[in-house]
Amino acid sequence: MQHWLLTTGIMQFILAYLATAAFGVLLNIPRRAVNLSGWVGAAGWFTYELCYHLLPLSIDGKLAVGNLIAATVIGVASGLAAHYKRMPMIIFNIPSLVPLVPGGQAYRVVRNLVTGNSDLAYQYFVQVVIIAGVIAIGFLIAEFINRVAWHIKRVD
Repeated sequence: MQHWLLTTGIMQFILAYLATAAFGVLLNIPRRAVNLSGWVGAAGWFTYELCYHLLPLSIDGKLAVGNLIAATVIGVASGLAAHYKRMPMIIFNIPSLVPLVPGGQAYRVVRNLVTGNSDLAYQYFVQVVIIAGVIAIGFLIAEFINRVAWHIKRVD
């Protein structure tokens, strides 16, 4: 684990930051939000990778739990970034999701359907549905956490 963290983990963190920031530029988000958006996306991807390598589950379980926790981290961090920058939360949410989107699995679904491997296509389709579902649930949990945190802050 330590070797992965010092080599692949750091490289993936940097690449996730670059991918998120580049997608933010592509989406034409405000310039002052690009850097923070990149950090939010990198934190989400790093959380996913840590969960994937540390959890003793099946591959589908690792995909589900890792994406759920990463989406929750992205949602909470986006809420904090939006509050800090006084900008809408969606400006940070959308680019930060890029590393988690199951585009590779969706491509494999279509490729295996075209080549006639319907059983393998079904397995990848189930992964796409699971990942998309847990990302949505993770954002729901993050929204709940953000609202509770702001409510506690207002009460104090």
